Amino acid sequence: MLKKYRHNPPHLFLDNQVYFITAACHEKQPFLRNAEIKAFLRETLFDFAERVDWQMDNWVILDNHYHFSIKSKLGKDLSYLMGNVHRKTAKYIREHVDVAIPTVWWNYCDYCPRNEADYFKHLNYMLYNPVRHGYAIDLKEYSWSSFHSLFEEVGSERLARQFRQYGYRDLRIDFEEEDDF
Repeated sequence: MLKKYRHNPPHLFLDNQVYFITAACHEKQPFLRNAEIKAFLRETLFDFAERVDWQMDNWVILDNHYHFSIKSKLGKDLSYLMGNVHRKTAKYIREHVDVAIPTVWWNYCDYCPRNEADYFKHLNYMLYNPVRHGYAIDLKEYSWSSFHSLFEEVGSERLARQFRQYGYRDLRIDFEEEDDF
């Protein structure tokens, strides 16, 4: 089911579906710059995913936004998942960072890939994000990503083939035009 909102991006609520989710800090503020905050966000994502019985797949956390892929159980739980993650992490961020504005999170966008090629294109884009934004020259250098566990799981040869086979540099996500994510 697709639900449209007046001032927010539309959201899909699909059961047993892979989602790619992007969430951004309000006004591109680097509220996630601190490693402790990144760790708290990662733990909170995994905690609430487990609460709704969704399977966390891959993730990357940058200083002002994050991406993750996840498999839903009940699509209706997407709002619960994201609302609680953002509520809990916003409180934590306000306690640990000098936040001059009342809002920590701007919003989130979700996307369900259409096929295998679409899935890998989005996965590659997500994993490559730290290099794209100048956090690292090599994906192995950036620690706030699931790249390392994926690298161990599938190996360098398969990952290299995945990046060659499925393009990602021409991919645009909903936030990218105005927020450059």
